[in-house]
Amino acid sequence: MASIRKVAVVTGASQGIGAALVAAYRERGWAVVANARTIKPSADEGVLAVAGDIGDREVAARVISQGIARFGRIDTLVNNAGIFIAKPFTQYTPEDFLAVLNTNLAGFFHISQFAIADMEKRNAGHVVSITTSLVGNANSNVPSVLASLTKGGVDAATRSLAIEYAKRGIRVNAIAPGIIKTPMHGVESHATLAGLHPVGRMGEIADIVEAALYLESAGFVTGETLHVDGGQSAGH
Repeated sequence: MASIRKVAVVTGASQGIGAALVAAYRERGWAVVANARTIKPSADEGVLAVAGDIGDREVAARVISQGIARFGRIDTLVNNAGIFIAKPFTQYTPEDFLAVLNTNLAGFFHISQFAIADMEKRNAGHVVSITTSLVGNANSNVPSVLASLTKGGVDAATRSLAIEYAKRGIRVNAIAPGIIKTPMHGVESHATLAGLHPVGRMGEIADIVEAALYLESAGFVTGETLHVDGGQSAGH
């Protein structure tokens, strides 16, 4: 594996945006540590699949430690794993609350801490977190307080970490998507969801992948939340 220069960790990597990110980094010649609650071993020797819930600190530690053991280092962490539950505020259950906090906040905290600890050894690295445009663009048609509560925390932490590590060579950014065309949205909902974006269409998985690759090469960009939301953050 000596020919592979860099290593990315991608959470929520079993499908959708996460799986596309794994493929994109591999196309660039990176090794990838791919995590999801349930993820099958990869036939690609450049991909290490580590299953488990990163809300569990031991799992998060294992994702990073096994990645280092296999590939020698961690250069980029993409915090893609996330849970989204859209309900009126008073209808959220304690179980909803704990599930969303576990993945969106605890998972972010644990795996970012372990990844950055490795990056500190080389004074180099990059953390990218996938949030949501709803953090700054609440929508009466999409009640989503738990998403705002948790992804809003990640959005704020992105700037805090970026400044804390600005002189250490570690960049920290976020991507705030609009509604992306993934299997979680049935085809029958696409027309309605497209109308929630000023540009009149839903986002594609490739839109998020391209944003991540841009941030990967943008060495002077840190503490930024890149809105990939078809104009939602600009207004309606």
